[in-house]
Amino acid sequence: MNIINKITETVSFIKNKTKIKPRIGIILGSGLGHFVQHMKVETHIPFGEIPNFIPPTVDGHSGNLILGSIDNIDIVVLQGRLHYYEGHSMEVVVFPTRTMAALGIEILIVTNSAGGYGDGMKAGDFMLIEDHINMMGTNPLMGPNIKELGPRFPDMTQAYDRELISVAEKVFRAQKTFCHKGVYVGVTGPTYETPSEIKMFKSLGGKAVGMSTVPEVIAANHMGLRVAAISCITNLAAGITDNKLNHEEVTVVAKQVEQQFCSFLKDFILKI
Repeated sequence: MNIINKITETVSFIKNKTKIKPRIGIILGSGLGHFVQHMKVETHIPFGEIPNFIPPTVDGHSGNLILGSIDNIDIVVLQGRLHYYEGHSMEVVVFPTRTMAALGIEILIVTNSAGGYGDGMKAGDFMLIEDHINMMGTNPLMGPNIKELGPRFPDMTQAYDRELISVAEKVFRAQKTFCHKGVYVGVTGPTYETPSEIKMFKSLGGKAVGMSTVPEVIAANHMGLRVAAISCITNLAAGITDNKLNHEEVTVVAKQVEQQFCSFLKDFILKI
């Protein structure tokens, strides 16, 4: 079955289970899935029950598609995501993003947990992504272009919508929450980066690094969506401190800033 037929099958399955017509889609990264508790949930579908979806295997990624609303604004949420390092093809990794676009969303909000190495960063900070550097060695649009989804050579000059960034900054300021802005470097993982790699990324202009987001943002831009992305800086990257890195630290710190994150995300949705 080709990708268009798969998307059609999946969207038909989801639409038969909901009356929600989402305008905004959200991808919740590691440890950030509790945002759904702030929604008025209408439909909850585990990834494993959705045609052509695959359940995630990583702790902190529940693997549910949630449809509902925030103050009467219809949204669709991926509670967890798939990663390239899990052994999936890029087509599989971005399939949920393409599904949300086909459901009719206009705006995609991508969140992630990331390692920070920008000046002054500390665990628990937030960073609005202004741009990214793709160090994954691949691209979800490789292969024959699917013209029904978008152009052969999509422009990435403003992969992260400047107006949405501006709105997000105002929301953070109104909540008196400090937020960095910067470039996110996407790597494959699953190993954390070496100190030398972090030095290189910093010399290239990066401020945070993670193992997701870039494929989904590329696929979203290909399909004409406006994108905003926020990193939760859950740890300082390799070599910034003498501490060894582990995933437990990522989920613990994400839990600590959960309330701030949910408050921001809710207000951000209401402003856009």
